[in-house]
Amino acid sequence: MNEWLYIAAIWIVAIGGFVVRSLSISGALATVLVGTAVAAGFAWKGLCLLGVFFVTSSFWSHFCHRKKERVAEKVAKGSQRDYIQVFANGSIPATISLLSLFFPSFVWQGLFIVSIAAANADTWASEIGSLSRQSPRLVTTWEKTEPGTSGAVTWLGLAASCLGAGLIAVVGSLLWDGVPVVAVSIAGFLGCMIDTYLGAVWQAMYRCEVCGIETEKTEHCQQKTVHIKGIRLLNNDLVNWLAIACSLIVYLFVTNLQ
Repeated sequence: MNEWLYIAAIWIVAIGGFVVRSLSISGALATVLVGTAVAAGFAWKGLCLLGVFFVTSSFWSHFCHRKKERVAEKVAKGSQRDYIQVFANGSIPATISLLSLFFPSFVWQGLFIVSIAAANADTWASEIGSLSRQSPRLVTTWEKTEPGTSGAVTWLGLAASCLGAGLIAVVGSLLWDGVPVVAVSIAGFLGCMIDTYLGAVWQAMYRCEVCGIETEKTEHCQQKTVHIKGIRLLNNDLVNWLAIACSLIVYLFVTNLQ
């Protein structure tokens, strides 16, 4: 009986996400797959934590969206997530969920929470940080740059990242006993910082030859953009995935120190 309730809840969230334009059709279907895997491994608790990430991230993505129009020109994709974006953030939590099903261990629980914390920290940092009145600064040189530039941070974005990771850590501790809130928060926040560093150093960036803007997009102003730096294959989605994976390593390191 519970299984059918889980499936119904997953489909309701996916369809709702499509209706409010937080998800594309492919993104909604990918959400169903990720949600099903999470439900199989962590039941309603896993779905609750995933739901907190989805609802809060969707809210901040749509919050003051008109003020983010300039940023939207620089990033590869908008607030409506497709299947690649869903899998970039959700494939690791889904994989951990399935591994916990076949190889039961307490460690999977912590890794699952951290993977969500890192994704939430990064999303909050991007969506809230883009509203900052201060110019963002590159993490590599601390030079001022334009809003929406990969690898740049604002104090507002950093604070949002801490809160995003902390929220997931606290909710996780309410759902499960023995969750190391501090370790999860640190790992989630550092995962976001790793994402930022990768974005500054290795993520592919392009320039539009029509308007001159630097962007993550391979097409702009209805023209193909020119690759100017970074590794071509390392787009924002892959950076997100790598950062979440690194956050797991950070978590294991931090917990082993305790």
